[in-house]
Amino acid sequence: MQKRNTEITVGMFVAAGIVAIFVLAMKVSNFTDFTDDAGYQVVAEFGNIGGLKVRSPVTMAGVRVGRVSNITLDGTTYNAKVTLDLYSQFSTLPTDTSASIFTAGLLGEQYIALEAGAEEEFLKNGDVLHLTQPALVLEQVIGQFLFSKAEGE
Repeated sequence: MQKRNTEITVGMFVAAGIVAIFVLAMKVSNFTDFTDDAGYQVVAEFGNIGGLKVRSPVTMAGVRVGRVSNITLDGTTYNAKVTLDLYSQFSTLPTDTSASIFTAGLLGEQYIALEAGAEEEFLKNGDVLHLTQPALVLEQVIGQFLFSKAEGE
């Protein structure tokens, strides 16, 4: 009887561990963040997107307002064209909204932060964000710092 109770307890711990790993995998992959919200799409063009990936969050004032749905290279300007899927409840963003690429923490994932402008017209499906700030690439900053120090000596 004692052996059976031990086996049942071990089995419950193993099952709880499997459930915990599954929940963690869903959180990390943002798979649980799918919505049926159609929303609308806007495009932002950046000179450098760093490590930005499809499905990265789009935030405004720290609130998630959408996600990155597509990243392509413009064949004429050689800039990255990033398509943003914005949720429909955030349909009152001004047309002069700016987009910047930031990093969550020192080595965290990159995301797009929007900052509202002052226009009275609102973004609609297919609009282009013209005010963009590219990603800050840590390697370039360190390289420029070291080059300026070496040049000064």
